[in-house]
Formats: sequence, structure tokens, C-alpha cells
Amino acid sequence: MKQHILIIGAGFGGMWSALSASRLLDQHGRNDVTVSVLAPQAELRIRPRFYETAVQQLKAPLAELFAAVGVNFIQGAVDQIDVAEKRVGYRDGQGRPQVLGYDRLVMASGSGVVRPALAGLEQYAFDVDQIESASRLEQHIEALALRPASKARNTVVVAGGGFTGIETATEMPARLRAVLGEDAQVQVIIVDRGNKIGAALGEGISPAIIEACTALGVEWRLNASVAGVDADGVTLADGQRIEAATVVWTVGVRASALTEQVPGQRDGHGRLHVDDNLKVIGQAHVFATGDVAYAATDDLGNHALMTCQHAIALGRHSGNNVAADLLGVEPTPYRQPKYVTCLDLGAWGAVYTEGWEREVKLIKDEAKTLKQQINSVWIYPPAADRAVALAAADPLIPVVA
Repeated sequence: MKQHILIIGAGFGGMWSALSASRLLDQHGRNDVTVSVLAPQAELRIRPRFYETAVQQLKAPLAELFAAVGVNFIQGAVDQIDVAEKRVGYRDGQGRPQVLGYDRLVMASGSGVVRPALAGLEQYAFDVDQIESASRLEQHIEALALRPASKARNTVVVAGGGFTGIETATEMPARLRAVLGEDAQVQVIIVDRGNKIGAALGEGISPAIIEACTALGVEWRLNASVAGVDADGVTLADGQRIEAATVVWTVGVRASALTEQVPGQRDGHGRLHVDDNLKVIGQAHVFATGDVAYAATDDLGNHALMTCQHAIALGRHSGNNVAADLLGVEPTPYRQPKYVTCLDLGAWGAVYTEGWEREVKLIKDEAKTLKQQINSVWIYPPAADRAVALAAADPLIPVVA
């Protein structure tokens, strides 16, 4: 009977885990181990781009790729994990309950935006967290053209001045004018708890953010937070009112709730603490990767962020190491010392930084060209060619050189 590596999730961490596990098994000539990916769809959703338009196109099919490397795809949504019995319960594509056993498990179930219990938030606020919710936002923006002109119609409030909030907000002036007309008087406001523009991303990157927002007309309300949302706008914690037909929530992210079914220590985002080989600490047969793993990137105290940059490398290592664990061969400890950011800033351009201190290296058009290459080429899956795909899954390949 074949042994079974089960990977929950087909995002960046899950996809690369499957390819990397298949690579190591191939290198050892082992055909007695099945690698399965269990996820709702056989597609990689390009989540870093969900602030853009045409969001339904921002996904890459994985069925052909998985077939090329011999990965077994199982359509379903996991609802139960029993680490003691090494079983996973899920609902298949027809909604029927199913149970699946494993010898080794990789948690790659991703993360989601946190929606707190604020008045009207669930009913009236949009987000760009998943392809479905980003599509609802896109349809809403397109429908604004059918409304009578008003200040509220032409105003977007983005709650949160972090990476996602800034990229969403700086794209909004162009998105609104594409629908309402190039001469439309639009207003985009970022509501942020910080006391400085771009404070969440550090001092080095802030000047570029300020310049871009000034050029684009994106406003900031600092030391502020949203207390409630309704059909006509938002009320801030200090009682201030902003009339807006469109409110986008980008504050906070948390690891998949499935991690709560795996005994182990978690960080403030719900991520499972893992060792250098990405095995969940305290678990003999469970690994974690991508947005559900709290993993050290180096020996200086830095840890992986919940970004595709880290998820790609985490996936390559978790897949390699879960297969190594099953085969009894040496793993490849996860390390990812180089950290970069490339922040899209709408029509102004972008800003590219290197290092954890975010030292600016490129701005405006040069950075925008790099951002477009990252978004359209680098983060997409490899070709559905066995040799090409397995070679690309080498954990020693740096995500950024």
C-alpha cells in the first residue's frame, strides 16, 4: 500500500509543496508514495493582484501541471483534522462528507482578512482578500456609473494603511475614473491608526508613499479608525463622518482557522510555530507552510511574513522536507535571508526596497516595471512540463536573488 503525503491548500505554499515533494521522490526513484493536494479548486489564485481590475482572470489552472508531475488533486473543503488518527474530514465537490488518511500532512490552508464585529462592516464593506470578494467590489465599482452624481458616489474609503490598503487606494483613482469619466472629481481616503503616512511599512519607504499619494490625490486620515459602516459611508471612532458609497476593509489578517485543530503553539496571527524544517513543533507527522507557518527566515530574529514572496520559498522547503521525513533522508532547513518589497503605487509608479529596513532602491517607472514583471511572471506557476516543474521546485533556488 502506498504511503500518502497530503497537502491542504493549493495556494503558493501548497502548490510549491506538492511540486517539491514530487521532486525529491523523483530524485530517489520512489513511486510508492502518493502526493495529494486537497483544495476547493485546482487553480492558483494570484491573491497579491486582487486590488487590480479583471480579477476573475487572476488565477492559473493547476490540473495540467499536477498531472505532469504526478500529483493527485482532490477537490474539496476541509472541515476536520484529526492528528492523532492521521485523518482529514472534508466536503467533496458535491458537498458530500469524506474522510482521507495520511502518513504526513502539510498545512497550507492560507489566511484571510479579519472582519471584526463592527456595526455594518459585514453588510456594507468590501475587501480584496479573495477572488469572490474582489469580484464583488469590481462589480460594485462598475455599477457606480448607474448612480446619480454625488460626493458619496465618487468617494472610496480604504480602512487600513498597510501594504494591501496602500495598493488598493492608489489604484482607486484610475479605477473610478475609468467608470465615472476622466474628468470625474473623485476622492480616495485611507483611514489608518498610525500617526504617520505609511508608518506600517517603515521610515525608508514613507517618502515615496507620500509623494505618490499627493500626486494621485489620495488622502490620509491618521490616528483614526472605523467605528461603523453603513450604506452611505463610515463613522470614525472620534465621531467624524465620511460620506462614501464604497468602503474597502484591509485591516488585519489571520491564519486559516484549520490551524486551531492542530495542537501546537501559535503566534498572534494564528500561525503554527515550526522548526527549521517546517515541522509543527510538538507534532511528529504535520508540517506547516505559507501563511499558516511561523518560521524563522534567518538567525537574526526575523520571521516569514504572510506574503507570496515567503510562501513560495516556504512551500519549496516544506514539500522537500515532508518527503525527506517520510523517506528518512536529510532535510533542507528553511532559510530566506533576503527580503524585498515592491509596493504598487498606481499611476505614479511603484517603490522597490531591499532588506528588513526597507532601503529604497527603485521608484516610479523603474520600480513599476519590476512590479509588473513580478505580478505577471515571477509568481505564476511553472510550465506543465515535468522536468521544468520539478527543477523549479528546488528549495535552494532563491525567490529573490
